[in-house]
Amino acid sequence: QVQLVESGGGLVQAGDSLRLSCAASGRTFDNFHMGWFRQAPGKEREFVAVISWRGGSTWYADSVKGRFTISRDNAKNTVYLQMNSLKPEDTAVYYCAVSGAPIGTMMQLSRVDYWGKGTLVTVSS
Repeated sequence: QVQLVESGGGLVQAGDSLRLSCAASGRTFDNFHMGWFRQAPGKEREFVAVISWRGGSTWYADSVKGRFTISRDNAKNTVYLQMNSLKPEDTAVYYCAVSGAPIGTMMQLSRVDYWGKGTLVTVSS
């Protein structure tokens, strides 16, 4: 049974940083890309960032580009999201995602194979 467990969320002030982690277990994740989505109150879940399974390619939503950095440690089956210069509009539940689909399609919710339960990030102004 695949499990994705996120951690690292919390309440911070605008301009602060947070690092999210997601540990995956339950199968081998070779050739699976890993990423992050988020869902703000009253809004739809949206793509944030994705990293290829070897870590050589990354994609970011325009809204986080230059502020967020995604990375992964395949030895630990863990993906990270370093979030700097946080803004109130970054407030959301952040979900870890794993997909075996071509990485260029992983920004689509329907192409995600596994989801975590989410971790809440709240950024106060």
